[in-house]
Amino acid sequence: MRTSTNVFWILAAFYAFSTVLYAVWSLSDPFHHTIEWAGTIALGLLAVMFVFIAFYLKLVHRGQGAELPEDISTANIDDGDPELGHFSPWSWWPIALAAAVALLFLGIAVGFWIAYIGVTLIAITIVGWVYEYYRGYFAR
Repeated sequence: MRTSTNVFWILAAFYAFSTVLYAVWSLSDPFHHTIEWAGTIALGLLAVMFVFIAFYLKLVHRGQGAELPEDISTANIDDGDPELGHFSPWSWWPIALAAAVALLFLGIAVGFWIAYIGVTLIAITIVGWVYEYYRGYFAR
């Protein structure tokens, strides 16, 4: 967490410097002699965004009081590899859900009546995917 905080502080300083540099560069334009406000404000807000993220990470680090495995030089690779969840590699429901979502977007683009079919198929595939382990060979 310390490393991430430092990276965001460095990015905030870089974009703050870039904001000043961009404003000075736009003032040196021989034709206009004014600040180009869109780019200057965009770069300034980008610097502010990185300050917000760095400050938030600093508060979270202070509140947790613990170090991440990335910040400890003696940590093993397995320390940063948590269990992400249970995934079923034999399931066909994600492919059916992707096809139903594609049908929904096709219906939005071509003919709205197809979107109704897509929404119905999305509801069916989500229910099938959620209740996959409650029936058949893999019921619990």
